[in-house]
Amino acid sequence: MQFDTGNTGFMLVATSLVMLMTPGLAFFYGGLVGRKNVLAIMIQSFVSMGVTTVLWFVCGYSLCFSGGEGKIIGDLSNMFMLGITPTDVFSGSKTIPLIVFFGYQMMFAQITPALITGAFTNRINFKAYIIFLVLWLLFVYFPLCHMVWGNGMLAKWGVLDFAGGIVVHASAGFAALASVFFVGKRRVAESGAHSIPLVALGTGLLWFGWYGFNAGSELKVDAVTSLAFINTDVAASFAAITWLALAWTLEKKPKFLGLLTGSIAGLATITPAAGYVTTTSAVLIGMASSVVCYMAVNLKNKMEWDDALDVWGVHGVGGVLGVILLGLFATKAVNAGGADGLFYGDAAFFGKQVAAVAGAAIYAFLFSYFMLWAIDKVTPVRTSEKEETMGLDEAQHGETAYLS
Repeated sequence: MQFDTGNTGFMLVATSLVMLMTPGLAFFYGGLVGRKNVLAIMIQSFVSMGVTTVLWFVCGYSLCFSGGEGKIIGDLSNMFMLGITPTDVFSGSKTIPLIVFFGYQMMFAQITPALITGAFTNRINFKAYIIFLVLWLLFVYFPLCHMVWGNGMLAKWGVLDFAGGIVVHASAGFAALASVFFVGKRRVAESGAHSIPLVALGTGLLWFGWYGFNAGSELKVDAVTSLAFINTDVAASFAAITWLALAWTLEKKPKFLGLLTGSIAGLATITPAAGYVTTTSAVLIGMASSVVCYMAVNLKNKMEWDDALDVWGVHGVGGVLGVILLGLFATKAVNAGGADGLFYGDAAFFGKQVAAVAGAAIYAFLFSYFMLWAIDKVTPVRTSEKEETMGLDEAQHGETAYLS
């Protein structure tokens, strides 16, 4: 089989870009926490890269993309990459090797559970996190991935999710909220982000990687790839400026952290819609993401939910909003393989999007809360007050990020 070298090369680059997002997330979260907990939050992202790869090779890819047509989960026919050779063609595009698709989807699986860690920073045992990581992938991420992208139940129902509003952001965001409720508040108060430059570095890496995340999800190079690329940048930029304007108006200062947070909200919200909507719609989606996510973060603060790094308010709410707005703005005029949203005459499609993202968010929340409860029966989920006071870098890992 002669593969298309252009498409294959592009997808290898896109895969590399998505891989870069997980270290980017580590820097983003690392800058937001206090000096005594930098390494503890960063290792949670990096260990996800290793653990997820192992699990993906053993059974993850197979459960997501083998068999199970129209069902909740796939089968184990491709576990340990059985039956997959370097010359196999990916059936979704027929122009790239199957192993490239294997690698690309593996990078999505790596970053999704890592997103959750920002919610329970400074107060979760590393051993409990490893168990959580494995079980969450097996029982939340893999089924959702199969149902949406593996020709499973939601795909058969007609639900669309271009690059992860349901599979990645809504699931991780509402799992994060469940962990906040289960783990409880931090005992040791922090003054805020210890290094906004680190946050800026992480944001830049995430934004850069997101082009692979969204544009790569077309799985080949065509007009939709270009559209998804431009929509990603436009939504992020309009969201960043909208958040900056909101903060400047309501908090009386044009805050850099707000600009950075707004860009991530825009990126998360455009993700499910990037290849299905016009660029004008991407502008509206970006602006709406900042307004809604800003309100969600303020609600979280008012309710005193200790979602340390606003995972629910940015990723959870942003992911849900993006799927709903896809139900409004989708049009076959820009992607014949997509759908027409409510504003283009298809109310049924809108209803399916709302039901699917609501169901995914509720399931991710309930299962994550129950799973943490079960893990706590085996090993303590929460760190001790002494460890929290010392800082998890030294208490859990025996290392410190800074000399003084």
